[in-house]
Formats: sequence, C-alpha cells, structure tokens
Amino acid sequence: MTSSPEIADSIPQAGPANPDARKLGSFLGVYTPTILTILGVIMYLRFGWLVGHLGLERTVLIVIVANSITIITTLSFSAVATNVRVGVGGAYYIISRSLGLEIGGAVGLPLFLSQAFSVTLYAFGMAEALQFVAPDVPLQTSALLIVIVVSVLAFLGANLALKIQLPLMMLIGISLAALIIGAASGFTGSVFTTIPVSGEVSFWVGFAVFFPAVTGVMAGLGLSGDLRDPGKAIPVGSITAVITGFIIYLSVPFLLAMGASPEVLRTDPLAWTQIAVYGKWLVLPGLLGAIFSSAVSSMLTAPRTLQALARDRVAPRVLGRKTGDWRELLPGFLLTIVIALGGVLLGRLNAVAPVVSMFFLTVYGIINLVAAFEALSGDPSWRPKIRVPWPICLFGAFGCIFAMFLINPGAAAVAIVVEMAIWLVISRREREAQWGDARRGLYESVVRKALIKLADRPMSSRNWRPHLLVFAPDLEKSLDLVRFGFWFSQGRGLVTACQLLVGDLLNEKRDLRKMQQEMQRVLDQERLVVFSEVDVVPEIVDGIVSVSQANGMASIESNTVMVGWPEDADRMVEFFQVMRRLAHLNKSFILGRIRPRYLLRREGIPRTVHIWWGGLQRNGDLMLLLAYLMTRNHEWRDAHVQIMSIAMDETMKAHTEWDLAQLIPKTRIEAESYVFLKPQGQTVMDLIHEKSRNAEVVFFGLDVPGEGNEAEYAKRVMALAGDLPVVFFVKNSSLFMGDLLKVDGEDV
Repeated sequence: MTSSPEIADSIPQAGPANPDARKLGSFLGVYTPTILTILGVIMYLRFGWLVGHLGLERTVLIVIVANSITIITTLSFSAVATNVRVGVGGAYYIISRSLGLEIGGAVGLPLFLSQAFSVTLYAFGMAEALQFVAPDVPLQTSALLIVIVVSVLAFLGANLALKIQLPLMMLIGISLAALIIGAASGFTGSVFTTIPVSGEVSFWVGFAVFFPAVTGVMAGLGLSGDLRDPGKAIPVGSITAVITGFIIYLSVPFLLAMGASPEVLRTDPLAWTQIAVYGKWLVLPGLLGAIFSSAVSSMLTAPRTLQALARDRVAPRVLGRKTGDWRELLPGFLLTIVIALGGVLLGRLNAVAPVVSMFFLTVYGIINLVAAFEALSGDPSWRPKIRVPWPICLFGAFGCIFAMFLINPGAAAVAIVVEMAIWLVISRREREAQWGDARRGLYESVVRKALIKLADRPMSSRNWRPHLLVFAPDLEKSLDLVRFGFWFSQGRGLVTACQLLVGDLLNEKRDLRKMQQEMQRVLDQERLVVFSEVDVVPEIVDGIVSVSQANGMASIESNTVMVGWPEDADRMVEFFQVMRRLAHLNKSFILGRIRPRYLLRREGIPRTVHIWWGGLQRNGDLMLLLAYLMTRNHEWRDAHVQIMSIAMDETMKAHTEWDLAQLIPKTRIEAESYVFLKPQGQTVMDLIHEKSRNAEVVFFGLDVPGEGNEAEYAKRVMALAGDLPVVFFVKNSSLFMGDLLKVDGEDV
C-alpha cells in the first residue's frame, strides 16, 4: 500500500502557528486529544446512573465489553500507521488508501460532517453544563459563543490549541482525585452488596448509553498531518490513552458505589458533586474542560478531513488547494464554522446526534476491516510493527456494527443508507487513484486459493463454460464483435479482447501499456466486462496460436477463439490454418461477420436467432449453448431461438424432427425446431438464404478443411454468409465436443 505523494506532503498549520507545523509528538498530538475525548460527559453525568440501576458487576462488564471493541479498533489503526505513513485526513486517509477512493469517500464525507456537527453538539453540552452554575444563561447564545471561541483557538494552530488542552486535562485529573478522596473518606461497607440491580434498565440499554463514552479513540488520528512521526506517535499515543481511559473507567464505578447510595446515583446526574471533596468547585471545571476539549479536537480534525477529501477530488478542489501557507486550511475552517454555527441556529440536534455517532462507528468498523483485509491480502508490503490477527480485527468490525444497531437502529440504518448512496455516486465517476489498495491483494489471495482448489477438481462437460479470446485488430471497428463475445459468455466465462501488432518486440516504438489502458477505457465506457490485451507477434497465424496458448492460467484458460470477418480471402485462409492448429489444442473457433440491422433491443419487435443444425461435425451443441447464453442478456431476451435443418427425403426429415423433439426438452433451452425438405431445383445455400434472410443472428457449423483446400473452403464459407446480416461460423473443438449439453449423464 503506497501513499499519494501529493497527500503525503506536509500540511501547514492555519494562522500564525505555521512555523510549528508537523512538530507534534505522541503526547501533545495524540495522547492529549484522545484521552480528553474519551473522558467526557458520559463519565460525569451517566456513570452514576448506570451503577445505580445495573449494579457494580454489570457496569464493570459493560466497561470491559465496550472497551474491548475500542481497544481492537486502536490496535487496528495503529497497525496500519506502523506500516505506512498516514497522511492528512487520518481515518479517511487509511480507508481510502486501503479499500479504495469510493469507499473512503463514502465514509469520509459523512465523517467530516460528523466532526463539524460534533463541535455544535459539544457546544450545546458545555452550555447545558454551564446552566448548572448559572441557570439564567441563554442556552443558544452560550453555544454560539463557545463555537466561536473554539474556532479561534483551532485556527491559531493545532499546537496552541492542544497546549490549551493541557490545563483542561489537569482539571479532569483534579476532579478524579476529588472523587477518589471523597469516596474513600465516606466508604463504610462492601461495594458489591450496597448497589442492587433496579430492574428498570436492561444490560444492553445500559451498554447503549455507555458506549459513546469510549468512541473518542481516533481523536489523535485526525491530526496525522500535523504529527512529526505519525508511525510512532499514533500507536504510542493512542494505545496509551485507551489503556489510561480503560483503567479510569474500571475505577470510577467502584468509587461511585463507595461514595453514594443507589437512590442518589439513579436520580442525581451530578452525583459526583455529592461524593467528591469540595463538590461542584472541583467537579464542574473538569466536566466543562472535558466537553470543551472535545469540541476543540473536532474543530481541529474536521478541516483536515475535508482537505484530504478535496485533494482526492471527492470534495471541490478549492477546499484543498495547495498554497504552502496557512491559507490551505482556511476554506475548510470556514466551512466547518458555518456548519457548526448553522447547527446551533437550528437548535434541534437531538435527531442529528444519533446519526453523528453512527457515522463515527461506521468509520471504526471499517478501520477494523482495513486491518483485517491487509492481513488477509498477504501483500509483501504489509509489514506492520504491530501485528493484530485478522479474526480479532473482524471481531472489532462486527462489534462496531452490533453497537450501532444496539444504540439506535433507526440512526444506524440512516447512516448506512447515506454512505451507500455516496458510494454509488462516487463509484460511477471515473477516477484514477495514484495508490494501490488492499482490495487487490485480498482478491489475489482469494484467487490464488481458488485456483489451487480448482486445479484439484476435474473438468467435466457439466462445468464447461466459454472463456473467449476475441482478436480485435482495431477495437473501435471491432466493438460489435467484442460485444457479441461478451453476450456469448453472459457472466459465465471470461472474455479477453486482444489486439495483435505484427513486428519485433525489441524494436516496437509504441507504448503497449498505454494502448492496453486505452482499450480497457473503451471497454469500460461501453460497459463490457471484458479484459484487454496487446501483444506483439512476428506474424498473424503463429501469433494467434501462441497468444491463445498463453492466455489464462491454471484451469481458467481461453477455450474459444473468436475472430472477425477478414478483408480478403487470403486472410480467411490463414484463419482456417489457425483453426486447424487450435483444434489440436482443444480450443473452439468462432468466425463472425457482423452487418447488423440493429443490435440493441427494440421494444415490441421480436427477433430470431437461427441455428443451422447439421449434426455431422458435432458443432450443434456449442452453437445452441452460445445462442442460449446470448439470449440470457437483457438486450436479447425477446429473441426466439430456432433450430433449422434441411433433409433430403421424408425419412431423413422425420428422423431429424424426432431427434430435435427429444433434444430441446432435455436441454431445458427454449427453442423451436424446423426441418425443411429440400425442394427440387433449389440449392441448399439458396434455401438457407431464403429462410434466414430476416433472422438477426445466424449460426453455422464449420469443418476443418484438408491441407491445401483452405482457399476453396473459404469461398464456400463466404458464399454461405451471402447477404445475411450477422453470421457466426462455429467449430467445436472442446474436450467435450458433442457433450456440452449433457444432462444427467446422458448425451443429448
């Protein structure tokens, strides 16, 4: 996994703090914002309620289960951070470089909005906390002022903003010390017997209330673009902060149980103030500091996430323009401030808050998937200093999803639908990422294992499917031929369009890779699931045979070669020479001429596909199979397949009709059969042209002409094609010639 040079460039600080850009270490850049986000309002206002209703043992179990998910998430993104330098954008950067731009964008855009709205949510939380001290303070006005103060601090630079968080962390520490002293001084009995379970709150309801308290584990990751050494700072700072938070969260329930009665814990949101020494004077500053520091962290990370999205062209480029100074982050800051202030003016964030939490949880879940995919991919580039077994990472991912639906099923569904909609929009836009991602490694790992298993399974006529190699001298002119090849495979087999260049590979001046990429671009534009290939060969006949032998691997190699109608009889002769050699390789051959009246479906106008059934060369089964697969495509589903045959006398006619009547039901292919008695004075060729002149597609079987007879045979084939619009001449040379329609062990 490699990072984009553009994204990995240093990102300057906003405002006057620019000279200190990228100078943050583990403590100030990661540990401080992470621990302050973890130790938030839930700890102060809801922990007592949990202990009062669920008792000590269940509360401790909730703490352990919730923290196990976030600890796994921390280990997952720490593993990624020790494997590759994490650029600006934090979580978005990791996801987009591992799972692709479309998934990264689907998560990154909601992540930015969640970070911006989090500023509003924390501002309202702090304003409500202030009302404990001054009940007459207007809630909305306080929230607006808090957003402005937070914005000014963040704009002056991450270094300054995070240094201001140090005294806030001290206030939290003082409130914890006050709780310890107050609980110890008032404790008189066993904590395990003093807090009974109330029965009013279930375990999982309590879990849903508590879990948001531990979702701040990636606060430091959002400042990855400002860290001196992200590969060291992120794991050290994050893991240390998570362990610190875990220890505190394990201790607080015991302290609350020691210092207050169950009734106080259940009914008083500020039970801390009744337990801690000096009550509100030491607890409320810690509560306000925890909320304010979380708001600052959100204001710091939101513009950086937006900047990374803009540089990847997921967001407007103006939001991520590279100027080399403080102006880089200015558009992102302004947009974040507008969103945060707009949220305050709305004044109704109760419905938004759960969705915001869901977006954060989806990010955590996908981060765990990233680590699991990287480990499963087996890429040699995956060499993290911190290794986490992939089953543990998957457990963390499913734990996040479980927590989402446990906390708020409706909000979880909304978040997933929004992200899927963004993913669909981005995935349909053409993008060329400058980095690889874990998906290719994972796919290769899965394909490798599948090929090894496939090689152990014997091929049978039941498993045979067409893997077509279509030779297209000029893709623009051969698109109809390639399109029919795609229809013939209909998602069952693989199709490769190959352009042959006659010449010397060592002296070839053209950029073969660029030509192949242009071919693939055209194929993708036409929505054809077809691979592209460009090969240099000394001459056509040997070139087609050599490429046909080399195409594919293991048990997935091309088994059917398809060529277009040649411009002259000499090239037709060469094609029949190729067909003879391919027959020795058990590769079938299709020669197609396409002069279509129309290819795409026209509503209300039925179309017919004719298969001229000879039976002697055992080509009929492949022709019928190709026609069947073609009519599975939505463009040809209205077409009627008709099996046509010519008999020389009544006895032969009756026999052929009986054979076809037995064949069609057994194959379970919808087709009609017509057997014509050859009229006196009319040639077989004239009869074929008469019966098939209105058919959209006509199939004929091919024989292998004897050596030296290719030119004469070519004239007969060209005459048989006549003026028919679309004709395909098919030579079945597969290992299962004549048995491709075998059903239940019987030849049909």
